[in-house]
Amino acid sequence: MCTTCGCAAGDVKIEGKTAHHAHEHSHDHGREHPQAHEHPHGQAAHSHAPGMDNKRMVQIEQDLLAKNNAYAQANRRQLTERGIFALNLVSSPGSGKTTLLCKTITLLEGQAVAVIEGDQQTTHDAERIRATGAPAIQINTGKGCHLDAHMVGHAMEQLNLQADSLLMIENVGNLVCPAAFDLGESHKVVILSVTEGEDKPIKYPDMFRAASVMLLNKIDLLPHLNFDVAAAIAYARRVNPRIRVIELSATSGEGMDEWLDFLRSGVIIARASRQETVERLKQRIAELEAQLQQPQS
Repeated sequence: MCTTCGCAAGDVKIEGKTAHHAHEHSHDHGREHPQAHEHPHGQAAHSHAPGMDNKRMVQIEQDLLAKNNAYAQANRRQLTERGIFALNLVSSPGSGKTTLLCKTITLLEGQAVAVIEGDQQTTHDAERIRATGAPAIQINTGKGCHLDAHMVGHAMEQLNLQADSLLMIENVGNLVCPAAFDLGESHKVVILSVTEGEDKPIKYPDMFRAASVMLLNKIDLLPHLNFDVAAAIAYARRVNPRIRVIELSATSGEGMDEWLDFLRSGVIIARASRQETVERLKQRIAELEAQLQQPQS
């Protein structure tokens, strides 16, 4: 049982294979690390026994998030070392995440892109992504309402990510729990469709506060809707004054250039950071070799 929202997590499946999670081992995705592992939302950790007080529930949640954050840091370290720009895409169901992803991949011709898909059931979205030519891994969370860093770490391993590439993680459609779970991404990107209410940012403030970017999607439908764009942006900035807002439509293509520029800039920065790290390591190795060559006094 999840202390954040009360969801119960059953077996998680990565590419159709059941993964029973166990969190006593380290997050080293080497060959010796078993592929079968257990989701932090296990029944033992989250069963709300009769009489459990609020203090105990808070402690459970803190322990859960601490474990997740350790796995997220391991993911982030791997991504940084390989110069990979990773985004965690979050939204309500039906916001147009997968359509936007497919359009983005098509327009980013020549850029290496991989996708991790999160859904409670089915592999439909991963199949749509693969049809664009990009590699994709499907994670089915069962009754779980979000991805966690441990699942994502194993999916990253199976994808065999290229250096200097773009990784986009499509989270389970939910504006509550994913806000609390770091996956190791560079940014959370929240997608708000104009077919939803413009007050979503103040109804679900934790998500919009955690996000760096808000994509206001499906703007091609604005002539047919009673949606107040200015109010939606004002609500988002009331919660998070620094949030970047990009208005776009995956269908018409309007606003996509700004979104693509954001992605390309992120990839360039991630690549430069990796190269800088490599140069520092080379310099350090040269210094050590020079010390070894010095005559011993």
